[in-house]
Amino acid sequence: MSSSLIQLGRKKPVRKSVQGKALSGGTTIGFINLGCSKNQVDSEVMLGMLVKEGFHLTGDPKQAEVVIINTCGFIEEAKQESINTILEHGKLKQQGTCHVLIAAGCLAQRYQGDLLKELPELDGVVGTGEFGKIADICRDLLAPKKRHQRVWMSKPPYLYDELVPRIRLGKQHSAYVKIAEGCNRNCAFCAIPLMRGKQRSRAIESIVAEARRLAGEGVKEISLISQDTINYGVDLGLRQGLVSLLRELVRIDGVRWIRPFYLYPQQVTDDLLAVYAGEEKIAKYIDMPLQHINDRMLKAMHRLGDRAAIERLVDRIRHRIPGVTFRTAFIVGFPGETEEAFTELRDYVQQAEFDRVAVFHYSDEENTPAIGFDRKIKRDVMDERRNELLAVQESIAAAKGQEKVGTVLDVLIDGPSEDTSLLLEGRHEGLAPDIDGVVYMNKGVASAGDLVKVRITEAVTYDLVGRIIS
Repeated sequence: MSSSLIQLGRKKPVRKSVQGKALSGGTTIGFINLGCSKNQVDSEVMLGMLVKEGFHLTGDPKQAEVVIINTCGFIEEAKQESINTILEHGKLKQQGTCHVLIAAGCLAQRYQGDLLKELPELDGVVGTGEFGKIADICRDLLAPKKRHQRVWMSKPPYLYDELVPRIRLGKQHSAYVKIAEGCNRNCAFCAIPLMRGKQRSRAIESIVAEARRLAGEGVKEISLISQDTINYGVDLGLRQGLVSLLRELVRIDGVRWIRPFYLYPQQVTDDLLAVYAGEEKIAKYIDMPLQHINDRMLKAMHRLGDRAAIERLVDRIRHRIPGVTFRTAFIVGFPGETEEAFTELRDYVQQAEFDRVAVFHYSDEENTPAIGFDRKIKRDVMDERRNELLAVQESIAAAKGQEKVGTVLDVLIDGPSEDTSLLLEGRHEGLAPDIDGVVYMNKGVASAGDLVKVRITEAVTYDLVGRIIS
């Protein structure tokens, strides 16, 4: 890791962290989770192991003896946030009760000993293959005679199972279940295989056992996550492993929605679409990052398929799953993206009318193929293209929202609104947790986890407003 990354990190980041619930007594842990839902599951697993081993959690890191930051190292902005969070919490070693500061997760795996050299605030660096040892690592770093900087690092083989304790963060009626770890793809822009290794899938029996336990705890919505969900089970010798898994999961009583994330736009079989269309519990929601639509860009990105194949697939999904919500993601500013290539992408987004579109800037990532590509795009050009694409999508989303006014939707209640306690907040089947909009309810009574009928009375771009009618 170069010193430029540390300088980058000294900018003020946009934080989104999750901390543990306060408990009393014993050695206290302050835990900060950064990054994606896959990171969140890793944090939940580490928290469960720590509590099982006698550690206690505090919601205030200033009161913690050990502070653990589960970092993200995916793109430039994520690195910036992680570095800033380490620097911020490093001050607690002088101003608070912190004796040990640990960086875990993707940034730790990626930069390893370099983090310790450039960030003397840190005591330990824990890679993605060492989460199962987190309690022993904390004890080692707390031992008076062992207080020196250390790295715990191995190839990332770690994959939790149904027997590992978890302390879930966030909504009690909605849970993420990681079904695989790592990725076998070779996308030119992506560093995930460097941080997470090759794909390793959990056994179907393990996933089903965890899902059944979650249902018993009152979970109504299960989101299946991995780096490459469409490829689930290939490493286990399964053919159409995701289809087999979904057919088992829909048999679990109590679960209302099962929502797979991150489907790569290949290997989408008719059997998989039949499961989506035919099983009530499978959310009619496709999350499929397409990254670009221009053939030359797709080839440069090392993505399989071309525009014609993508268009056929999108049409096929919409035909086979009536009413499906389609979420995708695109990258702007990939090396060599001409104005003509971007215009083709913008026009396609306008034409395709996806329900949700995320847009990311291309980011140079060490040891990825794209870092050596020439014809780099300036940041201000990327900003312009991203804003233009988001403006197109905002108009589409607003129109789609208006189409729902007057309809009645099944809504899963998340609880009081984060904006005001005077409103309830929830999501219909086409709104995924944490990343999509919400349904605000200004009339009716319900509790978190309830599934209610809501008549939509208003649409505001990505959000809806309605009243409970049953």
